[in-house]
Amino acid sequence: MQVKEIGEQGLLKILQGFCPPDIIGDDGAVLTTAAEKSLVITTDVLIDKVHFSEITTSPEDVGWRAAAANLSDLAAMGASPLGITVGLGLPGETSVDWVEKLYQGMTQCLQQHNTPIVGGDIVRSPIISVAITAFGQVAPRLTIRRNQADLGDAIVVTGYHGASRAGLELLLNPDLTRNLSEDEKAALIQAHQRPKPRLDILPILWEIVDSHSLTNICGMDSSDGLADAILQVCHSSQVGATIEATQIPLHPAMKPWLTAEQAIEYALYGGEDFELLLCLPKPAASQLVQKLGNSAAIIGTITNGDRQEVLLHDSSKEIPDQVLNLSRGFQHFTN
Repeated sequence: MQVKEIGEQGLLKILQGFCPPDIIGDDGAVLTTAAEKSLVITTDVLIDKVHFSEITTSPEDVGWRAAAANLSDLAAMGASPLGITVGLGLPGETSVDWVEKLYQGMTQCLQQHNTPIVGGDIVRSPIISVAITAFGQVAPRLTIRRNQADLGDAIVVTGYHGASRAGLELLLNPDLTRNLSEDEKAALIQAHQRPKPRLDILPILWEIVDSHSLTNICGMDSSDGLADAILQVCHSSQVGATIEATQIPLHPAMKPWLTAEQAIEYALYGGEDFELLLCLPKPAASQLVQKLGNSAAIIGTITNGDRQEVLLHDSSKEIPDQVLNLSRGFQHFTN
């Protein structure tokens, strides 16, 4: 069965089953927020053949990644999610089964964070597009912003970088998996197809903020690449940074088939890892990394750079020192 066979109203009846019945039905959703909270709104769009393809991504995984991208943006602001709306553009020949699986994937991700789908829109389109707007709330004093980095702050990442790009390469080039176990292969592909928004970090971060009496929290998510995140923070905060390449956490499954330089390239510019980058005073940063464990790490320091440069240094000398720049990562309309 195709979408054009059941029409807009027929498809809406199916998709409304994924939403709370007491919210759906009017021209807009009404979301009650707690007192002394700020509303956070973010939007992300996924386009067929740009952000996903049938070669690498099932409809369920498209849905998961679309939801995860928006929840990650809320986490990057320190916000807890309230709900999302979905704008869906579809060719009429799209199968209804594909659309239902898309929503099943979204729901699987959202249910882990008690987040409902509270509305949206569907339109005919020459290509599949998924536009999600997510709503969250945060106490004003706990809002994470990009322009709050201070001289001497430690730069923390909350997990592995480069794994999503590595997983994509394995999907596109199956021969690369010869040196990997099934578990290693699955871990990298999972990192690409089902990234996890790091909302789990926020309660731990708030404990540390309170214990160290921090008044400003700086950070963002790294979904557009680690280099992009560091540069965006430095530009917003008008500072520079020094990054130690050997401290960037890389998934162990990347080592058997990537050179050190390739692995760092994936970590810096691969994107879609959905971890958080945070700039904190060193005592607070060390405590956060200790509490998070696993693959969290301090990777560098904020400097008083006149030109807001980010220098990558490799103490192992495997990679030459270099200045990071945005042009090496993915950029819409130029890549």
